[in-house]
Amino acid sequence: MDVDIWAWVGDTQRQLHEAGNTGLAMAIGDVPAQALEGRYSQLDVLAPAIAQQAENLELPWLEFYARYWHLIGRIGDRAQGAVAIADAETLVEFAKREDTRDCPATPGAVIALAVVQANTDGPGYASERLAALAAVDVEPDSLAFAAVAEQYVSALADAGRLDEAIAHAESAVAKLGEAGRESSWELAAASARALLAAGRAADALAALDAATGFKPDDPVAKPHREGVLRALVLATLDRVQEAVDALPDLDVVGDHPRDWVEWAHAIRKLAGSAQITNTWQLGRVLKQWIDYFAMMGGYRARVELALVAGDLAVARQGVWQARMLADLAESAAGELRNPGDVAERIAALRAAADQATEVPAPGPQDELVAYFDAADGFNADPERWVGWLLPLSGQNLEATRRHTTTLGFLGYPATGADIYWTMLVESGAVETADPEDISYLTGLLIEARQDERLEQMAERLPAAQRHLALGRLHLARERWEQAAAEGEAAVAAGAGIEANRLWATAVQQADDNAKGAAVLREVLDSDEIKPEDVWRMITMATAAEDWETVRAGAAKIGMPLQSTEGPIEEEMGLVRIILPAPDGSQRAVISLRTGPATARLAIPQPPGMDYNAGDLVVFDPQLLEPLPEKPEEQENFIPPFAAVSMLRPGGYTSWFFDGAAPSEADWTEFNEVLAERGWPMWVYSDENYTVAHPTSGERLQGVFGWIAVPPGVTPVEVDALLDDATERWVHPLAWLDLAKSIDVEVERHERIVKEYGL
Repeated sequence: MDVDIWAWVGDTQRQLHEAGNTGLAMAIGDVPAQALEGRYSQLDVLAPAIAQQAENLELPWLEFYARYWHLIGRIGDRAQGAVAIADAETLVEFAKREDTRDCPATPGAVIALAVVQANTDGPGYASERLAALAAVDVEPDSLAFAAVAEQYVSALADAGRLDEAIAHAESAVAKLGEAGRESSWELAAASARALLAAGRAADALAALDAATGFKPDDPVAKPHREGVLRALVLATLDRVQEAVDALPDLDVVGDHPRDWVEWAHAIRKLAGSAQITNTWQLGRVLKQWIDYFAMMGGYRARVELALVAGDLAVARQGVWQARMLADLAESAAGELRNPGDVAERIAALRAAADQATEVPAPGPQDELVAYFDAADGFNADPERWVGWLLPLSGQNLEATRRHTTTLGFLGYPATGADIYWTMLVESGAVETADPEDISYLTGLLIEARQDERLEQMAERLPAAQRHLALGRLHLARERWEQAAAEGEAAVAAGAGIEANRLWATAVQQADDNAKGAAVLREVLDSDEIKPEDVWRMITMATAAEDWETVRAGAAKIGMPLQSTEGPIEEEMGLVRIILPAPDGSQRAVISLRTGPATARLAIPQPPGMDYNAGDLVVFDPQLLEPLPEKPEEQENFIPPFAAVSMLRPGGYTSWFFDGAAPSEADWTEFNEVLAERGWPMWVYSDENYTVAHPTSGERLQGVFGWIAVPPGVTPVEVDALLDDATERWVHPLAWLDLAKSIDVEVERHERIVKEYGL
């Protein structure tokens, strides 16, 4: 996006602030960070909301901005493919509108479409990408130039025109230099990839070395993206130890789908070394990645990962898995516009699997179930067991249970479901099957997304099992009303406590907390109830203000309460309540726990927030962080909990103050005055915040924060107290917003703000 757009963003924020739309102003500044930092749950809520508000306010540039960054958050690090193509095409059309085409950010729409097409099937969309990018008119002095060049180089490489790709990258870098600008790191990386594909690995490494200091378009992603690419290049050069050192760990790269294919190729080259262990855990992770790209429409990535995972499976003698991955790659290849040599690679994988020797089973077939049960759960290799149990699966019920559930664990639920289906449903045994087997098969069908099959099976089950199976399906698909109905029917049919859990979960999701709490209270005395069930009941009962049920739950878990009836309002220590902020981020607010699942916020919040000091909130009693192990750390630990809902607002109003920090004695007295009145105050500044001395310009320690006052306290009273409390301070404090609200000494506060540079 061109630099002018950022100046426009700043102007828009100021205008929104002045118009009183503080929440929207705060939000638009954080959207790019959410997209680049991986805060996707926030972005997916906030960006569409901004776009809708922008449309309502008739601000088309702002609408484009929000839609662009939301799309980047989906197709960048998350690497969404076909599922995002329609949205990218719509954004390109939006950018062509009369009221948006002069926006300096509109080239970003074409770039985004090229990215999503590359995510879907790079070689298959190469010609369309080249045509669209060639039509973008940007000069080297535009910040969009490097991004357009990067995508053009990538498209040329995907088209197999490697020499042209390398030459175009060199030309783009030269043009940037003539304009007094430097290449982006991403453009240099695209050049390195083209060099690597052309068989010039040494030149690719030199290009990466030269680009190390280049400024990235995505600074958050650069460290792991550079590490993955460097590791692949070094592995190609057979510099194994250096490649291993450069390669980011799985726990790092696992959060970044855009890196997965390149990382897998690097691992494939390094797997034969002593430094990289080729394990079933790696195979399981790669299958999860394959499934991710199946959902996201990353057709090329899915095929590439299946082939790499298949090669790795052969290398560790996982023959059954290699064959399944070959089948998967063949099926997925049907989605490719330009399959290239995929058919030959699949054939080579099948041939390698046929030639591989499987690891012998640990004992005779008729004893394998016993061997399975006796195996060390930590050291046993589930991939091996799938192969060993395969001959028995579908014939022997005990072996089938273990084989199919292990298949599901490794990422092949559809295969497990097929075996179970043949054994239970097609044989007609499903009507009298053990509920445990029905539960296993239901789970496999849900995970494999074979909803129609599950419904067919349910028609043949006894009532309790039928309603439970359908309820689990509706719950998994977030159809709360249907799930609740099936849960209620399952309870009536005697399906047991699992039906109560299902019913309670469904009605809770539908915001009927009173009903959910009542459903779980019915089984409160059951031997099968678990502590987490009781806590869920307490949380729902609290939200519904059913204090009798809250007390019953507290008694069940052994939590003493002082009161015996009515609302629970006790002092149970400090907690951190995690709440949403208008910019989509989260805020941890120090609060006083007043009950098993309630807390009163103690920290003033700026205007524009949906909560403030004095509000009583319901929280989920599940700790968000583990209790520290060391006793000295436990003493200062304030447990964090996620807010669930607002129980009762306190009605407090916050007022901002800012200025030079007073003496320690004056500050102590100031705090005491506010505390006497029960007005919460919180300093938001830190030791790095300074203000300017009005005459010498010397930097002084500054202080700013918010004071919250309860209902009934007028702004005039607040102004009067602040005047009295600070009149003897060496440096005055400013509370401009408060002064403006009552039109008292506004000029004095404006002068303080100006003189001290607040």
